[in-house]
Amino acid sequence: MNCYELAKMTWEEVEASLEKVRLAIIPVGAHEQHGPHMVESCDAVLAEKMAVKLGERLFPYVLITPTVNMGVSSHHMNFPGTISLKPTTLIALLKDIVSSLKCHGIQQFLFLNSHGGNQSTLDVAVNLITEELEVEVFYAKTTASAKKAIVKNVKSTLFGHSCEREVSEAFYLAPELIRTEKLQKGEIQETGRWKHLRPGCALQGFYHYEEMTANGCIGDASQAEFEIGRQIVEEALDNLSRELIKVLKIKEDAILH
Repeated sequence: MNCYELAKMTWEEVEASLEKVRLAIIPVGAHEQHGPHMVESCDAVLAEKMAVKLGERLFPYVLITPTVNMGVSSHHMNFPGTISLKPTTLIALLKDIVSSLKCHGIQQFLFLNSHGGNQSTLDVAVNLITEELEVEVFYAKTTASAKKAIVKNVKSTLFGHSCEREVSEAFYLAPELIRTEKLQKGEIQETGRWKHLRPGCALQGFYHYEEMTANGCIGDASQAEFEIGRQIVEEALDNLSRELIKVLKIKEDAILH
């Protein structure tokens, strides 16, 4: 065993693993539209794949939990198939997961998130759960820290959803998510209130995704490549591993690669 995946373990195997496990990684995704060229489980699958790769790097000190495969996706609800949780529902679910694992002796937790719409909810969740359960909780966006690879390879000014970055990550981690014959640019709506509510604007607020893009995606997925995904994912894993080693207070040469 080179990664402790809770869903694939017996209770006796879990009990043995807990002799060294210090932190649980909880993959958090979403079930929402990803344009014409990606399936709706995309975020959940990418979160899980990233968590497992991180678990392999940090074995035997981390445990990977089952994936939270729905998230806060109300901005995608006008596209068929999207399932959205209320922020309070997601927070309650995460609190119950953490509470359960605390009973087994785990005191440190990472919410590894692949859906931008979850970020503000996770910020609140970390504060509430840390205080109420007296544990140490962190959260991270799966590949957001891969700034060098993203700047090098992503040329679209508007990207982040079913774009060349995300589709490249899927080519590397889970190519079964992609409808390669349908890869296309986002059909961006040139006018609309969404332009005044994006991150970085003086005001931010809610808008439906179809106000921004008619086909549900942004960026240019036709430019996605396996190698781009490899560079982004591996840089992010390097960064996350380095920071978690500090959190776990272990020496890098203690990791069993």
